[in-house]
Amino acid sequence: MLLLPSEDAEKFHRLGVGSVTALSLIAPASFEDRRLSHELFHNASCVIDARVEHVVRTPKTLKITFFAHNLECVIEGVIFHPKPYMLHQFPKHERAFYIGKAQWELGKWTIVHPVKISAVGSLVPIYKTPLRADVMRRLILKYVSVENLIADGLPEKIASELYGIHFPDIPKALSEVQTYALKFAELFEYMRRLRLKRRYHKTSYRALGDVKKWIKTLPFALTTDQQNAIADIGSDLRGENAARRMIVGDVGSGKTMVILASVILMHPYRSILMAPTTILAAQLYEEAQKYLPNLRIALVTNATKKAPLEEFDFIIGTHALLHRPLPEAGLVMVDEQHRFGTAQRHALTRLTDNDTSPHYLQFSATPIPRTQAMIDSAHIDVSLIVQTPFTKNIMTRIIHKSDFSALLDHIRSEIKQNHQVLIVYPLVEQSEMIDYQSIDEARGYWEKNFENVYVTHGKDKEKEAVLMAFREKGAILLATTVVEVGISLPRLSTVVIVGAERLGLSTLHQLRGRVSRTGLQGYCYLYTNKSGKNERLESFSRCNSGFEIAALDLKFRSSGDLLDGSIQSGKAFRWADIAEDEKIVREVKSWLDKN
Repeated sequence: MLLLPSEDAEKFHRLGVGSVTALSLIAPASFEDRRLSHELFHNASCVIDARVEHVVRTPKTLKITFFAHNLECVIEGVIFHPKPYMLHQFPKHERAFYIGKAQWELGKWTIVHPVKISAVGSLVPIYKTPLRADVMRRLILKYVSVENLIADGLPEKIASELYGIHFPDIPKALSEVQTYALKFAELFEYMRRLRLKRRYHKTSYRALGDVKKWIKTLPFALTTDQQNAIADIGSDLRGENAARRMIVGDVGSGKTMVILASVILMHPYRSILMAPTTILAAQLYEEAQKYLPNLRIALVTNATKKAPLEEFDFIIGTHALLHRPLPEAGLVMVDEQHRFGTAQRHALTRLTDNDTSPHYLQFSATPIPRTQAMIDSAHIDVSLIVQTPFTKNIMTRIIHKSDFSALLDHIRSEIKQNHQVLIVYPLVEQSEMIDYQSIDEARGYWEKNFENVYVTHGKDKEKEAVLMAFREKGAILLATTVVEVGISLPRLSTVVIVGAERLGLSTLHQLRGRVSRTGLQGYCYLYTNKSGKNERLESFSRCNSGFEIAALDLKFRSSGDLLDGSIQSGKAFRWADIAEDEKIVREVKSWLDKN
C-alpha cells in the first residue's frame, strides 16, 4: 500500500477509493484527442496550431478568423452566445493551440466553440468524478503506473492492461482483455478488503470427540456433502485458531445432523446453539435429545426458568441466551444469523470474541451461488451442503385468476387426505399500492368455506403459538412470509404464493421448501395477476436446487455487497458480474492464496 501525502489522501477519500488498484478501476468515460489535426472531419473534434487574424462580435456570436499553420489554410471559428470573458481570449495576431468541433457547411469549414489549450500531442482522458478534470488527470498520472499496480499486489499482465486503459495509443472501446483486467482487479480489491477484515484468534479448545463412531450409530447414511462439511468443521476445531465458518445448506439438506456432529466433535467441551425462534430451538432440542442420548442438553427460551447451566454439555436456546449468565463454552453456533437484530448480533460478538475465543459456526438455509461462496471465503470459511438426503417431489405451477376454481378442488382434495395447505399473502392489511388481497381481506372467505383455518403474520405476537397449533390441528394456514424459515410441518403438501412476482427467487424457494418435508408429493402454486410471460417465474418453476436458484436470483437482480451489509440488495460491482464470472473469481482467489 502506498503512503499518500495528506492532500492526495483527501482526493482518494473524495473518490471513495483506498488503493492504487481501486483508483485504476475508475476508467475514463471518453478521451479528448489533443493531437494536431492533419485533416478535418465533419462533426469531429480537431486541434489547430493557429494565429488569430480577425475577430468580429455580432449580437449572438463571436467570429474569429484563424490561419491554421498545421492545415495551411484560413478557417473561421464561431462561438454562439459568448460570455463577456470570451471576448478577451482571442487577441489579434496571437498564435496558440485551439480545440473545437469541425463542421462543413455551405462549402466551407468552421470550428465551433474553439477553446485555447496549453499543450498538444496527447490523448486526454475524461473522467466523471467529483474531482475537477485536471486534478483527476494529474492524480491518475501520478499514481497509476504498472510499477505501482504490481507493488499493490496485482499480476504484471493485469497491471499492464489497466495502465493501457488510462494511457492508450489510440482512443478505442474497452477490449475483452481490458474488461477482464478490470473485473480481476475489482474482485481482487474487494476480496483483499474482506481478508483484511478477518481476525484470527488463538484458542485453547481442540476437538477431541470421535465423530466417526457417532455417525455409525445413526439409523441413516449421511450425504457426501454432510460428511464433507463435518470434515471441514473437524479440521477447524482441531486447529490452533478459533474456527469462523459458515455452513450453507438448502432447505431440507440435513444441517441439523451437521450441528449435532459438531457437538460430538467438541465434546467434552460445552457447545451453545442460538436459534431465531422458539419453534426452531424446540425442534433442534428434540432432535438433539433423540440423536445425542448420552449428553446433557438444555433448552433456554423466555419461558424457561433461569436455572444454572453449568451442568449441561449442549445448551440450545433463542436470543434469551444473551440475557443469561452463560458458562464457558468451546463452541458457539448460530442458526439463521441474518434473522437476528443488530443489537443481538453485537451481543453475540461479545459471546464469541472474548478472552477464551470459542470456535464459531453459523448455519444458513439461504443458498448462495458457488461464486458468492468463494468471495465470502476471503472473510469467513464456507461449506456448502448442496445435496439433500432425499429428492423432493414438488410440482411448481404459475396460476392466474382463471385457475382459482381448479385450485379450490385441489385444496379440498389435499385436506381430505389429512394434508395441510399454506397460503402466503403479500400484506396483512389492505393497500391501494398493491393489486392483491391482504390477509385481512381474504380470511373471511377461507374461514367461511373451510374448517380449521389459522392466521398469522410477522407482527403477530402469538405467531409461534399459532404455528404450533396449526401443525397439530390445522387444515389451512394464511400467513405472510413469516413462515419462510423454520417450523417443520410434516403434513404440509401445498403452498400458494399470492403475488409471487413481487418476491425474490430465494424467498420463493424458502416458501416452497416448507412443503414435502417428509417425502409427500408437494405442490407450489405461484399466483399472479400479471398477464403475459414471466421469464423469472418460469425459470424458477423449472428449477428445484436452491443453489441454482441463488444463481438465477443473481442473474435477475444483480449481486449484493457483503462488506456494506446489503447482500442481494443492489449491485456490489461495477465491472464484475458474479453470476457470470466464476472463472475470474476462482483465479483471483488462487492469486490471493499464493501471494
